[in-house]
Amino acid sequence: MKRTTRRRLVAVTAALALPLAISACTGTSKGGNSDNPDADVTILFWHGWSADSEVAAIQQTIDAFEKDNPNIHVKAVGNITDDKINQALRAGGSSAPDVVSSFTTNNVGQFCSSGAFVDLNPFMAKSGIDPSTTFTGPQLEYTQYQGNQCTLPLLGDAYGLYYNKDMFAAAGISEPPKTLSEFEADAVKLTKTSGDTYSQLGFMPNYHGYESTTEHYAAQWSPTYFDADGKSTAATDPGLKAMFDWQKGMVDKLGGFDKLEKYRSTFGDEFGAKNPFMTGQVAMAIDGEWRGGMIDADAPDLNYGVAPFPVPDDQADQYGKGYITGTIVGIASTSEKQNAAWRFVQYLTTNTKAVVDFANAIHNVPSTIDALASPDVSQDPNFKAFLDIAANPNSNTTPASPNGGAYLVTLQDLGYDYESGKQPDLQAGLQEAASQIDTDIDQSK
Repeated sequence: MKRTTRRRLVAVTAALALPLAISACTGTSKGGNSDNPDADVTILFWHGWSADSEVAAIQQTIDAFEKDNPNIHVKAVGNITDDKINQALRAGGSSAPDVVSSFTTNNVGQFCSSGAFVDLNPFMAKSGIDPSTTFTGPQLEYTQYQGNQCTLPLLGDAYGLYYNKDMFAAAGISEPPKTLSEFEADAVKLTKTSGDTYSQLGFMPNYHGYESTTEHYAAQWSPTYFDADGKSTAATDPGLKAMFDWQKGMVDKLGGFDKLEKYRSTFGDEFGAKNPFMTGQVAMAIDGEWRGGMIDADAPDLNYGVAPFPVPDDQADQYGKGYITGTIVGIASTSEKQNAAWRFVQYLTTNTKAVVDFANAIHNVPSTIDALASPDVSQDPNFKAFLDIAANPNSNTTPASPNGGAYLVTLQDLGYDYESGKQPDLQAGLQEAASQIDTDIDQSK
């Protein structure tokens, strides 16, 4: 599960670091799509997986592709970061990759607008692939920028609600909450204080709590983030304002920011065996599908369930939706073997069996509509909850931006200030954030 750890670490840093380098991406080779994909050829594939089980899983997928395409040989290099990708694409030449996979969806806008990756629309059209009937809406949104489909989804992540069944039973709660008012009541009921701290917390709402980010929460309101002209809607989108107010309300109802932060300091590492949900320190948590695999490995006796994260009461009919993201894959514009590279990308992203087998192997959500519905994908009830969230038509993601995820960093910073009381005027903070987002985007062009 190191891929998820790395994604969170690079999401912020890469969003700020890439604009200077990617925008200068010229390369020493112009690349091209005039190669013969039926010729004997070797393509270089860079990816970020590093755990032994993950490397073995992607290699199995490569082996299956090479069996079906014996003339195309794939040389894979793992544990690649976006910084390494950026440097290689700037340099170009024979050592640069042909196919690149990244965990950082926030950088798609930069990959597309800078020309670092080629637009895959012509390749899909030539192959008879309709992206709108192959991938879900959120997956298409986070893999393109302004119509340039320079990446495609390669497995996905969905966010839902993990809940401790034993704690629920002890508190007399019979089922997971569906609306936020039910969620608030359950979180309070599941909270037990001990002096100036907690012996059990219903839910950790603070933004430094694991996976409790502004964008993961905001998905339940389906915000727009940008208008048709590319300007920030942070100050005008009612969903974003409602999300900030709801989260601050949760902080206050569960003991206040300082008390929660003190308790949070006792949590173990998010991706280790001492994760607070896995140790019983919290009764509910927002998290992705990968957590189930960690629980199986490190807390096999934990009696837990998974459900969609609750929705605002006035959107009860949309219960089942959640935040969607995932791994992306594209073809480097410097590649001189783009047709052969496309055959590999097409196999990775649209071959149902390949997608299902890979998803099952590394406990991630499949990234095509057919794969999500396949009877061969894991039908474990807790994992299936994430399949349903990924397939829900109301699930959503965060849109690509030409300067990466900088706008998400700005919103998260506002969240920190608002929950702690540093910024008491939310509307003023939202207006300031919108202005900062627009300025940052203008300066990145």
